[in-house]
Order: sequence, then C-alpha cells, then structure tokens
Amino acid sequence: MANKFNTVLYTGVTNDLVRRVYEHKMKLNPDGFTGKYEINKLVYYEISEDITAAIEREKQIKAGSRKKKIALILDMNPGWKDLYDEIIQ
Repeated sequence: MANKFNTVLYTGVTNDLVRRVYEHKMKLNPDGFTGKYEINKLVYYEISEDITAAIEREKQIKAGSRKKKIALILDMNPGWKDLYDEIIQ
C-alpha cells in the first residue's frame, strides 16, 4: 500500500484483503503507521492460499530494498492506480 503521493510504502499480510484495505481507507487505526502516514491506496498485492507461505513472502518483500518494492509495483501496476475497486468486484 502507498500514501497519496506514493512516497511511503507499507507491506502487510491479511486473511481478508478487502476488509483490511477498507480499514486503512476508513482510518480505523489512526495512531498506527498507516494512519500516521495516511497510507490508504492499494498499489500491489499477491494472493496465497497458504498462510505460512504468505508470511514468508511478506518478510521477503519487507526485507527488500525500496527499489525492489517499486519494481514489483511497476510490474503489476505501472500507473500506481488504487487497485481497491479491482478487488471488490
């Protein structure tokens, strides 16, 4: 996820992507990292049926450089559009 200006990135794992993005958009945790930096735009996601694999992938992405994160985003979403509408359909 990213903020409005794509300057702050956030990586997380969830068992319900639609719910979790909605929580970020509604600022349900205003004191947390995503609330503090106004991160509410879904710019990249991966789906996994295996929670262990998903957590490992999250750690791998978090450990990567900003450059690698941006490359992942650009490969899936070169315009950095908010993908939320795509996942709620």
